[in-house]
Amino acid sequence: MPAPSSPSPVTAAATAPTSTAAPAADSAPPSAKGALLGPVALVISAGISVQFGAALAVMIMPKAGAAGVVTLRLAAAAVVLLLLCRPKIRGYVRADWGTVVAFGVAMAGMNGLFYQAIDRIPLGPAVTLEVLGPLALSVVVSRRLVNLLWAGLALGGVVLLSSHGGGGFGGLDLLGAAFALGAGAMWAAYIVFSARTGRRFPQADGLALAMAVAALLSLPLGIVEAGSDLLVPSTLALGVGVAVLSSVLPYTLELLALRRLPASTFAILMSLEPAIAATAGFLVLNQAMSALDALAIALVIAASMGAVRSQTRKPTREQTRKTPRERPRKQGA
Repeated sequence: MPAPSSPSPVTAAATAPTSTAAPAADSAPPSAKGALLGPVALVISAGISVQFGAALAVMIMPKAGAAGVVTLRLAAAAVVLLLLCRPKIRGYVRADWGTVVAFGVAMAGMNGLFYQAIDRIPLGPAVTLEVLGPLALSVVVSRRLVNLLWAGLALGGVVLLSSHGGGGFGGLDLLGAAFALGAGAMWAAYIVFSARTGRRFPQADGLALAMAVAALLSLPLGIVEAGSDLLVPSTLALGVGVAVLSSVLPYTLELLALRRLPASTFAILMSLEPAIAATAGFLVLNQAMSALDALAIALVIAASMGAVRSQTRKPTREQTRKTPRERPRKQGA
């Protein structure tokens, strides 16, 4: 379940708890597993793009502020998606528009809260806290006892983060940590409404419309915080760069990957986002990470992977119980 900071739309669709996994890659022959290396590389590249885009956003926050960067990113992504998708606006009922507006609100809230978080705390811990939202959603929706174990493991990672100074809450801005947790909650809502929007709108039309809603909602906040600085050519160019790295490029890479990659494998790869974020923070922003920080992030990653694996295995077990051989016996009984 990943998360990126501000995940791409494809990420939300593939990690939604209601999604149906494709045939498990684990049962594929060696040649098929080798063929998965390409899609896996695409997914990892998308994660790197998202997190380095977030690192770039941190670098331009002194110029435009967190709200200004969010406005630039969402506005640029909305323009690109509207031009590419050219969504139709006729033929939808009020419930359809209510869903897409809710999706846009969740998107704006997720991005706005996350960027407020990384303006105050390091990128790695911010993404680690944010990913708890989708993880909690997965545990609640699955209603499986084993997922309580994964929730406890994730909680252990958070406690480890909070139990020492330096990279933990002892050294983090508490408001920043709260923003990251809020972004996680909005990410969970984003996943829910992403799935609902996908059922009501063809292709990526709903996504493009929701992105436009999110951009409009963020615009007043960006103008209040940054004002005319949003139109400075250098800041505008960097904002477009953030949009390309954090939305357009990963969206494209993930679309290509999901044509050949099981959704369950995709979701597990997305669980690596906190580690990628910590690496981006270290390389781009000089945000050092202690051994305890690394262990805490590893616990949350393991919890996310475990929750996804247990969730995607459940349909497989149910299908195994209802084999074709068993059905005739039940019908004849």
